[in-house]
Amino acid sequence: MTRPYQIILDTNVLLAGLRSSRGASYKLLSILNDTRWQLNISTTLIFEYEEIPKRQKDQLTLNNQDIDNIIEALCAISNQCNIFCLWRPIASDPDDDFLIDLAMECQADFIITYNQKDLQAAEKFGIRVLTPKEFLQQVGEIS
Repeated sequence: MTRPYQIILDTNVLLAGLRSSRGASYKLLSILNDTRWQLNISTTLIFEYEEIPKRQKDQLTLNNQDIDNIIEALCAISNQCNIFCLWRPIASDPDDDFLIDLAMECQADFIITYNQKDLQAAEKFGIRVLTPKEFLQQVGEIS
């Protein structure tokens, strides 16, 4: 059996998928539990998954409990990584360094984000930085 792709999902993808059921982000969220890939999270990423949607909950038409339930579901299907080594500073936006730290720790194949520019440094380590649409094309979910 081949190793599933190890993926990191940036918070902007989660937000986009919660805002609209029409785009690639929503499609990706709906198939995250696929055996072809493994979602990886860290405590820092979980906190960001919680904090940002709750700050924007009125735009999402969700309440705090809805957001908590979504995060619990994501945690249930994810590999929790503990980060022991920091590669900082590496991202062009220091607020995104933790995503590269996580990707390195869990040996991620992909960081899925709409913020490719700030995370390009991950590609030095063989981690591909793709949009949700590009990832779905890569795995054959869309053409």
